Amino acid sequence: MGHLTGADPFCNEMANTVLTKLVEELEKGANGSGSDSHFVQWVEGFKIAVQRDPMNIIQSFKAICKGEMDIVLKQFPQLSTTITSRQEEVKYNFKSNQMQHKLKQTSVAQQTLKLAVKTLQYQELSNLQKKWIFLTEESLAQLSALQEYTVKRINIWRKQQQMAANGAYFDENLLPLQERVEFIFGIYSELHPMMLEIKTIDERWVPQDFFSKIDTGLSALVKSSFLVDKQPPQVLKTQTKFHASVSFLLGSKILTGINKMPMIRAFIITEKKAQELFVPSASSNIESQNEGASEIENGRSLFEFNQATRTCGAVFKNMLLKKIKRCERKGSESVTEEKCAILFSADIHFRGSIYTIQALSLPVVVIVHGNQDNNAKATILWDNAFSETVRRPFYVEEKVPWIRMCKTLKMKFMSEVGTKQELTADHFWFLAQKIFGDNCLSFDDQKERMVSWTQFNKEPLRERNFTFWQWFDGVVDLTKKYLKEYWSDGLIMGFVSKLYVHKLLCGEPSGTFLLRFSDSEIGGITIAYVVRGEDGTGQIQNIQPFSAKDLQILSLGDRVENLKQLTYLYKKGRKDDVFDKYYKKHSDPNNGYKRTAIVVKVLGEEDNQTPWSDSMEGIDSQQRSIGHNMHYASPTYASPVGSPISHISTQQQVFSPNTSMVMPTLMDPTLFSHNPTYTPSYPSLESSSPLWIQHYGAETQIFNPAEGLHRTPDISEILEILENESNMSTMSQSNQASLNDHVPMQEDSSWTN
Repeated sequence: MGHLTGADPFCNEMANTVLTKLVEELEKGANGSGSDSHFVQWVEGFKIAVQRDPMNIIQSFKAICKGEMDIVLKQFPQLSTTITSRQEEVKYNFKSNQMQHKLKQTSVAQQTLKLAVKTLQYQELSNLQKKWIFLTEESLAQLSALQEYTVKRINIWRKQQQMAANGAYFDENLLPLQERVEFIFGIYSELHPMMLEIKTIDERWVPQDFFSKIDTGLSALVKSSFLVDKQPPQVLKTQTKFHASVSFLLGSKILTGINKMPMIRAFIITEKKAQELFVPSASSNIESQNEGASEIENGRSLFEFNQATRTCGAVFKNMLLKKIKRCERKGSESVTEEKCAILFSADIHFRGSIYTIQALSLPVVVIVHGNQDNNAKATILWDNAFSETVRRPFYVEEKVPWIRMCKTLKMKFMSEVGTKQELTADHFWFLAQKIFGDNCLSFDDQKERMVSWTQFNKEPLRERNFTFWQWFDGVVDLTKKYLKEYWSDGLIMGFVSKLYVHKLLCGEPSGTFLLRFSDSEIGGITIAYVVRGEDGTGQIQNIQPFSAKDLQILSLGDRVENLKQLTYLYKKGRKDDVFDKYYKKHSDPNNGYKRTAIVVKVLGEEDNQTPWSDSMEGIDSQQRSIGHNMHYASPTYASPVGSPISHISTQQQVFSPNTSMVMPTLMDPTLFSHNPTYTPSYPSLESSSPLWIQHYGAETQIFNPAEGLHRTPDISEILEILENESNMSTMSQSNQASLNDHVPMQEDSSWTN
């Protein structure tokens, strides 16, 4: 109804049809209303108004519907996409009905012209011929507009497919588009015979450009209906198999009934070659496009037609790119910024003509080593998010609004992690301060900023040796693998700065803590908590970040449980209530072995911790058989005296090795020189790493630099150590290997957060 304007006879006809049906329904209601004379009188008045000016009634309905839609969208903005999609569908249906109406008029005019020729009504021929030419010309114009509209919709589908690679919702169903393409193909199939029929009567009656318009339009339609429906990986590693598939929307109309299906070939082309596709030369063909391209193994496939679904396409399985021919790069461009594409091409024979159909994949970055993957993903993310729907391959803006970047980061984070918990405005504020290197950037100012590709993934962050994307992708990977449930439950504050955390916690009681992502390490999560003295003064302590390897050994929930300094999760509740479902549940073993434990504790705060525990279940059965405890001690990730709440500082001191800590040493190798034992590769005391994971032996010492005291274990501890070492000497090689595999990793030597 929104497209009925009254400027076209078709619009008037549609308006009359709609209103006539509406009046019929109202009259049915009036007849069934009994004695409601007011309603009957209103229906009669409405009927008169319709007869007098139907288009005015339509315009009134349009205004009412628009007002209602605005109210709905204001209350339910999430319906915007659905309503827009529905509007687009209605608009297409209107255009297709209009096209059919015009074609019907043209057909009637042609039949009238043929009848005049047959009955020798020569005085009418001139006017009838002019009318037929006029209607045919209008039909071709409307067909061209409808085809252009459909091709735009195909391009939108392609762009939505590209955005889906960044995590956007995507309806990959091609059947609605196939129906539209087939409808337009059917109009061409009707118009062409009509013109040929008139041409047989008199060639002069059919303008020559009518046939050229048919040929040009049909060729464009055939070529635009060839799509890559399953994209190859956009970060493509050489010597790695991959898959892709293509779809031919007009396959059911063109390829049915032929003896041999056409062959499709796939090869990778450079950005320069892809650009040449937009300016095809007279000699352009598959062979010329293949010049300089890298060969793809298993890059050939035949079209297949599915009778049940009426779909036609081809699947490429186990394709393999052995090597890539690099092109000359621009300026400081690295190999991970070089974009290529896979071109699928085939020759189609139809109505005596050969149509070369080609489908270009989304941009692909070819890598030869896994360490290039992160930077290649950045190139693809930027291209997918910020390229135009129709462009010269593979142009994309160098700078984009920060607001658009926020949407991209949110979409990528949520899709990769697999969560519905979104990033918040405060998160984006922190991310803006980080990427722009401006801790004073205000909440409002960030919205007006532009962010460049260089800031995103070429220049390292301020005082860091990694880029913004490398850091953000590390957080995404860590969350996806080990923190998804914690994030989804809202237990991780995540993207916040130390200063912001200080402001949040400064008024909280001792033991209040929160979790945030480390902004000094790639893929780390840290805990900030409040420590208050007897006089009420407090400090904010930051525990050294836990990496993916750390969380693989001991989960975040178990680490939180071990740290007795932590009692209350900020704004959430008591620790044991909030994290209970994440604590590891223990059961008594019935295999006769003593359980081992990996316990995390803060160095320098042993008095606040429970003793080392052997009541927790070990990592696996092989480690439980060893019969000795392993201890994970994590230093406070701040200055030795913490961060005073009374003083807010953005420049935190690093953790000092002079802080009081428990450091169990390795057993003296000369103690049992006659009975050599297996010694895992643990860090030595001279190591700069803050992580100490060691089995303790006869000369284990507990050293407190602040007190200047050494303590030698008593006789019971020595006997236990002797028994443990005796057990270790009889371990099988397989058990030794298993132990070595499960030794927790050392943290980075950088202790800044």
